[in-house]
Amino acid sequence: MTITTDPPQHSPELRAAARRIGRRRFLTVTGAAAALAFAVNLPAAGTASAARLDPRRIADDPFTLGVASGDPLPDSVLLWTRLAPAPYQPDSGLPAQQVTVHWELAHDEAFTRIARRGAAIAHPEFHHSVHVEVGGLDADRVFYYRFRAGTWISETGRTRTAPAPGAAPSALTFAAVSCQSYTDGYYTPYRHLAQDDVDVVLHLGDYLYEYAVNSVGGYRNYTDRTLPGLFNRETVTLEDYRLRYALFKSDPDLRAAHAAHPFVVTWDDHETENNYADDTPENSVPPEEFLLRRAAAYRAYWENQPLRLPQRPAGPDMQLYRRLHWGRLAQFDVLDTRQYRSNQAYGDGAQLPGPEIDDPARTMTGATQERWLLGGWRDSTALWNVVPQQVVFSQRRFDLTAPSRVSMDAWDGYRASRRRVLDGAKAAGVENLMVLTGDVHVGYGFDIKDDFDAPDSATLGTEIVATSIASGRDGADRPANWDTYLKANPHLRFYNGQRGYVTVALGQRLARADFKTVPYVTRPGAPLSTAASFVTQVGEPGLKPA
Repeated sequence: MTITTDPPQHSPELRAAARRIGRRRFLTVTGAAAALAFAVNLPAAGTASAARLDPRRIADDPFTLGVASGDPLPDSVLLWTRLAPAPYQPDSGLPAQQVTVHWELAHDEAFTRIARRGAAIAHPEFHHSVHVEVGGLDADRVFYYRFRAGTWISETGRTRTAPAPGAAPSALTFAAVSCQSYTDGYYTPYRHLAQDDVDVVLHLGDYLYEYAVNSVGGYRNYTDRTLPGLFNRETVTLEDYRLRYALFKSDPDLRAAHAAHPFVVTWDDHETENNYADDTPENSVPPEEFLLRRAAAYRAYWENQPLRLPQRPAGPDMQLYRRLHWGRLAQFDVLDTRQYRSNQAYGDGAQLPGPEIDDPARTMTGATQERWLLGGWRDSTALWNVVPQQVVFSQRRFDLTAPSRVSMDAWDGYRASRRRVLDGAKAAGVENLMVLTGDVHVGYGFDIKDDFDAPDSATLGTEIVATSIASGRDGADRPANWDTYLKANPHLRFYNGQRGYVTVALGQRLARADFKTVPYVTRPGAPLSTAASFVTQVGEPGLKPA
């Protein structure tokens, strides 16, 4: 029998404080965030006098959530772990005390040639997470790392630095992943990805899902374990989000992928709440109260991802968009299309288009991020300009009739915003544009057209949509709408509805995309195959079968 519990709520004091402060003052008034407690509950300046826990007193393995690395720079790597000897408890099995964690970075997996070593403090305010930025490293090198707390030693992770800024590497291979609903199936694609030969993994959102997880893990249908009832409710509070990350990150296949490759992460909606837009929630909750939830979600996201200090949130705000380079081969402009967007038009969902989607005042990225993106393209010296982001960028008609329904949550619902981005790419002379997308639980390959309603118009780039890791359960090679979508969208070159991931190999002459799928995720052990492969040539955007 499944027992559901009422969704948790923020305390009446916090909710009342949020209503009094309001959106504008929440962000600007000194002390407002302090009144909302957890939002800026950061370690104090005088941490030397704070209580310390002797790590030798930790009786159980504290590295149950594994290790991770992220955002590789030419001279630096970011290492992550979180201490959680009892990950399914709110306190993770540790007292509210600081813990010293030692780390090592080596040139070899046996740790005989140490490159750097040091110690970091796992603060209880950050749920005993550790973010270590290791600098002064050689460019374009592979490293191995591990952590130690008392007598416990973590598993070994593998990471790397990016090439030097002026370098012209011949190749880069990355994987793109998205959408890992725990209740929809096993993370088998991650087990295969851990063995794949890629330089970096780009996570395009929906790392977490806010929905309740029952005692058998939904469609995982566990028979060898019973999940605690505290997961069987929607995430609202900071404690909820922290516990949900513990559940997801305890998955061995996800742990294996994180240990094998550095990740570059960005979020979509479910890390907070389905289809939220800026401070507008999915449901009829006052914006001020929703910002409490957003602050909790952003805080937990930071604590549980391999992110650098500039991405640490302040209350309900977190600058996740950022730029990374792979020498002069590729520039990655990582977008956030949730935090700053206008509310979805026409009530969200699949709707017939109307004048609101062409309103130039409406935005997908916010004005500041849009200027940052277009300015970055103007200054780019990279051969490939890659944009990891969340929702489908290309036009996607759902019907053969005219007009056809389109998604109000995707860029089709923000056509003026998309037009500005495409015009900015043309003005900057971007020849090799590649947009990476998640969200929709299928694999797509699109040609990005200058005018999607004119199939003969210029092709400005390619869009690679990575299917989900587990969301949508097993899926199908050809979903029921396969034929309709291909006929309604002549710029759609590939469509597959199974689970998996995509790898992209960028080179000096062309890029190759391999769409890799598994036949099922509702039981473990599925084999991996390549559903299709495409290439796009330098100076000739558009996908062609490999």
